[in-house]
Amino acid sequence: MHIETKLPKVGTTIFSVMSQLALEHKAVNLGQGFPDFEPPEALRDTITRAMAEGRNQYAPGIGLAPLREQIALKTERMYGRRINADTDVTVTSGATEALFAAIAAVVRTGDEVIVFDPAYDSYEPAIDLQGAKAVHIPLTLPNFGIDWQRVRDAITPRTRMILINSPHNPSGAVLSAADLDTLAAIVRDTEIVVLSDEVYEHIVFDGALHQSVLRHAELAERSIVVSSFGKTYHCTGWKLGYAVAPKALSAEFRKVHQYLTFCTFHPAQLAFAEFMASTPEHYLELPAFYQAKRDRFRALLKPTRLKLLDVPGGYFQLVDYSAIRDEPDVAFCEWLVKEGGVAAIPLAPFYETAPDTRLVRLCFAKSDATMEAAAERLCKL
Repeated sequence: MHIETKLPKVGTTIFSVMSQLALEHKAVNLGQGFPDFEPPEALRDTITRAMAEGRNQYAPGIGLAPLREQIALKTERMYGRRINADTDVTVTSGATEALFAAIAAVVRTGDEVIVFDPAYDSYEPAIDLQGAKAVHIPLTLPNFGIDWQRVRDAITPRTRMILINSPHNPSGAVLSAADLDTLAAIVRDTEIVVLSDEVYEHIVFDGALHQSVLRHAELAERSIVVSSFGKTYHCTGWKLGYAVAPKALSAEFRKVHQYLTFCTFHPAQLAFAEFMASTPEHYLELPAFYQAKRDRFRALLKPTRLKLLDVPGGYFQLVDYSAIRDEPDVAFCEWLVKEGGVAAIPLAPFYETAPDTRLVRLCFAKSDATMEAAAERLCKL
């Protein structure tokens, strides 16, 4: 039987490839973006209690009301935007599901979606599966900013969505208030929907404010904003996220969500609702928590021959390895995990057409012991 693939450009994700190589070669894994420390103990205790109390069956499809109410409260507290917990918030099985549901709900056959390279690898397959086309615009180097004139030039009558990501994975770049004003002017008087991937929203550094689309009244009215409990609470394996969108967009989003996963992990929803109510300081303290890790990691890497790029947000450090080897990034990452004992992520898989750079991504959402072990090996290169 011949199976014609619907995703001919898709193979095993680079994250799975590098994590498997790390296991095989007993390397320190700074590749895949997950913490190697535990979620808060009180949160773990709450989820255990919820399971023990029998909250193990289906949750409401759009998410538990107490959790949606906490999300609405947080949105107003953080971004000054009052939203309706019943009509504007949908709890999802991770941010990746929310991104897929948003694209499937809005994008139609023949449409175009503008994405910015390097782009997270789940975006384009979701676009392809709708029979649409991803239009790739490279971010400007070395700061990974958006060239808004290129965006204007790329818009056609088929443009249905612009997908932004801030803080940006893999670069850590962040959008400014001026960027959002420019985006608003570009999409004004159009039918273009903005999909804003904000999973690292609470991981911004040096006193900066995260410029959420939800801060911008005009953009918020035409946007779907995706967030991640896994990134915020150090529990990526629980796969819980959510989407915030105006009532009409949420209604379309929910049509897809109900047939994609219907609902998500019930005990975790109860745990997050309780923990957000009792411990709002967790996400307020997250910038300082990760800034300390960023600064510690950068200090450990200073003696190496790696050149460190700035990290305004997120929990990834881009490094230029050109002083160590002159070869493409995928080949360097394979060499590094086998010979150097450290797993990293190349940037080429995040591009449609990768530039000839010598940059790789290292994750510092790690314990001090992990960072120190990796740095010791990197210092020997």
